Amino acid sequence: MQKILKKFRLLDTPVANASYNMAVDEVLLQSSIESGMPVLRVYEWEDALSFGRFNKVHEILDLKAVDLNGLSYARRLTGGGVLVHGGDISYSLIMPQTALNDLSPKESYRYLCSFLLHFYKRLGLEPKFAQDQDLTISKSTICTASNEPYDITINGKKIGGNAQRYSKKTLFQHGSIPIRVDTKLFKELFLENANLEDINTLEKLDIFSSKDELKKLMIHSFIESFNVELIDDTLTEQELQKIDELQKTKYDTYKWNIDAIQL
Repeated sequence: MQKILKKFRLLDTPVANASYNMAVDEVLLQSSIESGMPVLRVYEWEDALSFGRFNKVHEILDLKAVDLNGLSYARRLTGGGVLVHGGDISYSLIMPQTALNDLSPKESYRYLCSFLLHFYKRLGLEPKFAQDQDLTISKSTICTASNEPYDITINGKKIGGNAQRYSKKTLFQHGSIPIRVDTKLFKELFLENANLEDINTLEKLDIFSSKDELKKLMIHSFIESFNVELIDDTLTEQELQKIDELQKTKYDTYKWNIDAIQL
C-alpha cells in the first residue's frame, strides 16, 4: 500500500464567499511549502461560482446576471470547468510531492481520491471511477457535465469534482461534494444549457445528513483511508493578513477572475 505522510494540519474553516475560499487555499499552499507540513482543509461556501484556471468565462456565463444575483465568484488555481457552490462541502489537500514520489500524477490523483470513495461507501453508496465502467469519457467547460477517467460516479453518474495542481514541489488537490443544487438560482446564469437538473447530489441519492455530519465523516474517511493523524488547527494571524491582501489584489479582481491574467 502507498505510504502517505503521517501528520496533517487540519483546518475546518467557516462558510465564506468565493474569493475568500480561494485566497485561503493559496495562502495555505504557500504556508505548506514554507513549513513542509501537509494540510487537510474542509470548508463550505455561500452561494457562489468557481471557474477552472483556463475557463473562458465570457463564453460560459452571463456575468451581468451573476452580478445582478449578488453572487460571488473566483477563478481557481486548478483546471476543470465551472462549479456552482452553496449546497456543497469542499476539501483542500496540500502535501509535498515527495510523499507520493513513486506515483505519476494520474496515479496520485486516483490514490488520493480513494478517501472520497471510502466516504461515499460509509454513506451506504457504491462509488466507482468512471474509467472502471463502460462510460463515455468526455470533457466540458461545465465541471458537472464532463466525464473524465478518474471522476467518481454513483449509479453511473458523476458526482462532485476534483482537481490537482503541482507547484514548487508541492501537490495541491481540492474538490467538492454536492449535497443539493439550487437549480433555479444558477440555471439562468449560463449561456448554454448546463444540465444542472441532472447533477448527481446526495439528496437525490436519499442522503440527508447535515453538512457538519458530512464534514466529520469526510475527516474520518481520510484518517481511515491513509492511517494519518490530523492535528486540529486554525489560521494564524499572519495567514489571515495574507488572505485579506490576496483577496483584494487577486481574487476580487477582474483581471484574474475574468481575464485570467496571472497576478
